[in-house]
Amino acid sequence: MLGLCLFAVSCVGSRAYDPDEVTFLPGMTFRPRYKQWSGYLQTRPGRFLHYWFVTSQRDPAADPLVLWLNGGPGCSSLDGFLSENGPFHVKADGATLQENPFSWNRVANVLYVESPAGVGYSYSDDKNYTTNDDQVAEDNYKALLSFFAKFPNFTQNEFFIFGESYGGIYAPTLSLRVLAGSAKIKFKGFAVGNGISSFALNDQSLVYFAYYHGLFGEELWRGLNENCCDKGVCNFYSSSSETCRTLVNVAFSIVYNSGLNEYALYLDCEGGQLYHKGYKMTMSHLFKTYRKNTHTHKVRFPSPLSRCKVPPCINSTAQSAWLNQGSVRKALHIPDVLPPWDICSEDVGQHYSTLYSSMKDTYLKLLSAGLRALVYNGDTDMACNFLGDQWFVEDLGLAATTEYQAWRYEQQVGGFYQQFGNLTFLTVKGAGHMVPQWAPGPAFHLFQAFLNNESY
Repeated sequence: MLGLCLFAVSCVGSRAYDPDEVTFLPGMTFRPRYKQWSGYLQTRPGRFLHYWFVTSQRDPAADPLVLWLNGGPGCSSLDGFLSENGPFHVKADGATLQENPFSWNRVANVLYVESPAGVGYSYSDDKNYTTNDDQVAEDNYKALLSFFAKFPNFTQNEFFIFGESYGGIYAPTLSLRVLAGSAKIKFKGFAVGNGISSFALNDQSLVYFAYYHGLFGEELWRGLNENCCDKGVCNFYSSSSETCRTLVNVAFSIVYNSGLNEYALYLDCEGGQLYHKGYKMTMSHLFKTYRKNTHTHKVRFPSPLSRCKVPPCINSTAQSAWLNQGSVRKALHIPDVLPPWDICSEDVGQHYSTLYSSMKDTYLKLLSAGLRALVYNGDTDMACNFLGDQWFVEDLGLAATTEYQAWRYEQQVGGFYQQFGNLTFLTVKGAGHMVPQWAPGPAFHLFQAFLNNESY
């Protein structure tokens, strides 16, 4: 049992009082086996990141603390909470909550932060949402300091950072900042799920991924090889050949403009191929080399439709409907003056500057410091495909300490993995971009194995 004042900001007599504690949620028809808080972490004067924190269902005092960050840049971590690995999900009616049997807070305390300011219910008083990779890492670090000031007991728990998608930049850069910081915490490692780790390798590998998944005909493939390759070495990312660039644009257009679900190749595209403005901003960070020349090649990359409220092929209308209820906002302690919640922020996407084209140097520093790392990928994702991340891990130049081999979940192959000392690369068979959403059981398995430093 939790002590009355264990996690409280202040205690009055024998009763704990915390203005951030969530004691009731509309649509919850079950009794939670954990405690939860929602409120704000100040990072700079007038700048506040919204957090939602749920304790472990097992042993909050002993179980690890995990920070979860969705990517974008500019997309909300509450989507991860409500559709991926949180303790409950929102039903299609947008009003009722159902328990998630594979919630990550079964074995860990999980902190969700909407980052950077301008995303979801996070905000800045001056409404200036111009930022970049280093500033986001700094603000997230300051948010962590604010969190530990609110919950000092959790400085004693092992701490891990998880990032998804553009979290492939957020998680390593924040990890490096934590290592350099003064916070006295037990930082053990970080993990990246379907993350962008190298823009060049992600773009280069997508052409191979698409061809070997049957998306290109032989004529296009032959043209790509004849115009982009020399003596068996192909350059699909930054070729100087005008013909090659044109053909690569055609290839990318097949992936992104033909109606495929780029997050999960074998799933249908829900709602047709409609594009949210904030999503367009997040996708603009991919395929920059060719995107800047699309006026020449006349290939259409994703363009926004103002009526669309979710990323293409992804249905988050239930989460939006629930989070924007007045009673829910009140329960989560959201200020009335803030605008409605949305899955991605156009303001953040438009004003975001990417500083790093690759996380290679950052990974090498983190691994040399002894941190454990996991790079995992659903193997049907095309936004941040598994092959690009596999190449990224191999390009680190680390010696392999295991063979590339299958791992199992419930007597079936769950995917494949290989270890390189304290770094593991792992695929999840049949899963797309959001692994905990589309493969919740295997995702929980890899999560628990990583935290416990066990074999997969």
